[in-house]
Amino acid sequence: MVTGQASLKRNGVQDFVTIRATAIIMTAFSLFMGWFFICTPEVTYAIWHDLFSGLAMKVFTFLTLVSIMFHVRIGMWQVLTDYVKAPGLRAFIQFVLNLIAFVYVVVGLFVLWGV
Repeated sequence: MVTGQASLKRNGVQDFVTIRATAIIMTAFSLFMGWFFICTPEVTYAIWHDLFSGLAMKVFTFLTLVSIMFHVRIGMWQVLTDYVKAPGLRAFIQFVLNLIAFVYVVVGLFVLWGV
C-alpha cells in the first residue's frame, strides 16, 4: 500500500537521495573548478569574467548554490535534531540557518547574473 506520496512531509529516503544528489553536484563543481585552476596558467579578471559569463557556467553555478542550500538544510536539520533537544530553540536555530542559506543563494544569484 502506497500512502503519502503527494504530501510535503519529508522522509528518510527522500533526504538520503537529496543529500547524495546535492553532494554529486557540489563534487562535480569542485572538480571542474579544480581542473580550471590547474589548467589555467594565469587567472586574470578577464579569464574569470569569460568563464562566468557563459550561460552553461551560470546555470551550473546556480545549481551548485541551490544544492548547497538543500544540503545545508537537511544536514543541519539532522544535526540539530540530535543535539538540540529544546523544540523552540531548535526551530529558531533552523529558521536562522535556513534564512542564511537562502540569502546565500539570493546573493549568489545577483552576483552571478550580474556578470
